[in-house]
Amino acid sequence: MSEHNEETPRPEDSGPNAEDVARRIGANSGIERRGDGQIDVLKTIGGVRGLIESLLPGLVFLVIFTIWQQLNPALIAAVAVAIIFTVARLVRRGTLTQALTGLVGVAICAIFSRVTGEAKDYYVPGFYTNLAYGAVLAISVMVRWPLMGVIFGFIRSENTSWRESKTRTNAYAWATWIVVAVFAARLAVQVPLYFADNVPALGAARLAMGVPLYAAGLWVAWMISRPQPSAKTPDTA
Repeated sequence: MSEHNEETPRPEDSGPNAEDVARRIGANSGIERRGDGQIDVLKTIGGVRGLIESLLPGLVFLVIFTIWQQLNPALIAAVAVAIIFTVARLVRRGTLTQALTGLVGVAICAIFSRVTGEAKDYYVPGFYTNLAYGAVLAISVMVRWPLMGVIFGFIRSENTSWRESKTRTNAYAWATWIVVAVFAARLAVQVPLYFADNVPALGAARLAMGVPLYAAGLWVAWMISRPQPSAKTPDTA
């Protein structure tokens, strides 16, 4: 009779559990909070500087193309603005990832447009991004792990305890659908403009429905998912 020397796995040897994964997602979501635990929407989008960095390359592209109807100058100008912002971040000793994120996004848009020779294709990568984010968020609700619950639960120090309450789970599901609606609204407005070859309107819609709309959706999602006073603990907000 053979003897088995297998050891029973210790808890610390097992892989990360759902709460560990949720905590990591919340910590790396990029959503900032104030000292009182409330969400800081302006800081989340990078402050005024982050807002300018996200809007200016697209604005420069749109203005130059609309005035001169020349694709290459518009693309060069947009990429140049993104490079300036990237260099400025590096000079101020920002992280390399943070510095390159905006530049890579603008470069991808420029490549799409340059390959096809169509100004409207500058906005195509955004369609895929919105579709992907919206799908991930929608799926998270369907599997009863609404992503805004994972993120906001971390910020509110609820961790994953909110899943034990149907009311809290539903609140976070609604919060997640709010953000899904932001991505869906962008596609609903911008895709028809793309097929209509209306570049000025498409560019204007992209600017208006970009960071400003996302920030508004995030704030609404936060507000509708607030714990009720009777369920509030000293660490939640």
